[in-house]
Amino acid sequence: MAKEKTDLSKILAVSGYPGLYRFVAQSRTGAIAESLADGHRVNFPANGKITTLEDISIYTDDAEVKLREVFEKMKKALATASAPGAKAPENEIRALFEKALPDYDRDRFYLSHMKKVVTWYNELKEKASLDFVDPEKEEKAAE
Repeated sequence: MAKEKTDLSKILAVSGYPGLYRFVAQSRTGAIAESLADGHRVNFPANGKITTLEDISIYTDDAEVKLREVFEKMKKALATASAPGAKAPENEIRALFEKALPDYDRDRFYLSHMKKVVTWYNELKEKASLDFVDPEKEEKAAE
C-alpha cells in the first residue's frame, strides 16, 4: 500500500518534546497533535514553541533552502538508504550534507542542526512518507 504524500505544513517540531507530531486540531488552550512515533495525542500550550517543518529553512552560501527541498536532496543522495542516525560519527553526518547540500553555510548550519534534520528525515521515512505535498502546485491546482 502506497503511503499518502506528507504535508510538511501539518508536521510539527515542538521545542522540549522529542520527535515529530502531526497537527490534529486547534484546541481552546493550544494545539492538539499526534506523535508520528506512537500515535499518542498531546495538547501543546499556545505559548509553546511549535514550528511546522514547512516553515524551516537551511542556510546556504547564497540563500536559504526550504527543509522540504533539503529532504528531497537527501532522498536523492541516499537512494533507499536511511540517513545516518544522530549518534553516528560526526564525519558521516557532515559527509551526507556535503553530498546532498554542498553549499550549506558552514558558519550557521551546525552539527546540532544536522542531527535534528537526519532524525526528522528518518522519522518521516519510517512513519510517514518522503513524498511531499508541494504547496505551490496545490495552490495552482485549486485555481
